[in-house]
Amino acid sequence: MGMMMAVSFTRYGRLYYLDPGEHSPKVGDKVLVPTEAGNEVAECIWAPQWVSEDVGGLPVCAGIAGEEHLNRDEANRRRRAEARSVSKRLIKRHDLPMKVIGVDYVDEENVYTVYFSAPHRVDFRALVRDLARNLRARVELRQIGPRDEARLQGGIGPCGRDLCCATFLKDFEPVSVRMAKDQDLPVNPLRIAGACGRLMCCLKYEHPLYGEFRASAPRTGSTVETPEGPGVVVGHNVPADSVIVRLNDGGRRCACSKASVCAPRKAYEAAYEEPVDAAAED
Repeated sequence: MGMMMAVSFTRYGRLYYLDPGEHSPKVGDKVLVPTEAGNEVAECIWAPQWVSEDVGGLPVCAGIAGEEHLNRDEANRRRRAEARSVSKRLIKRHDLPMKVIGVDYVDEENVYTVYFSAPHRVDFRALVRDLARNLRARVELRQIGPRDEARLQGGIGPCGRDLCCATFLKDFEPVSVRMAKDQDLPVNPLRIAGACGRLMCCLKYEHPLYGEFRASAPRTGSTVETPEGPGVVVGHNVPADSVIVRLNDGGRRCACSKASVCAPRKAYEAAYEEPVDAAAED
């Protein structure tokens, strides 16, 4: 078995997983994380713990951050904050329909990367020149979409929890309205859209469960036999693994487990369980 720990570069930001190696940081400690731009300072969110052997290939923690690392990290934070302020001021001066979302800075190469959102493509060549002159560094501007904007900014979803994209999701998977329909959710943009204005990523989480349930459960309108008598299926309750049946006797509705009304399950029980019970009685 190996060990794993989780860190975050920003408070309440996305979690990154590391192999602690020979180090044993505690929650709240500042550690060094290997990145393409060199070792960066991050905060330990989960202390090292044992995990299954299936987890492997994680980057190894480069050690506990020292005073020089913390000073460098603080200086880079100030540079990013300054670049954000300068970018907003110059965007307003150039009268461009842009919104600054985030700023990265690589001190070894003296390069700023400014992420922005815009309703359409923007000619920012003059803006880049002014930014480079004011910041005295090389500047790159990158336009991002609504989903990446929500991921970088973070926020609270309709569920009351931090946005999935800002915490643990690594890639955006395709989400369709069909997924909402399959889960009997109202096809209302205000109900199924996330903070980014696009369909919520969590619609994909339980969708396979609904597909498996409907593949084996009796369809709506079909006649079934329940422990309380015959009736007609009028709905499904997938989380409870049950079907809603309107009984022929009086029209009363009842919730029955899928197994109790599933024809293949009943056939299996009739073929294998009843003879066993009969043999036991003999």
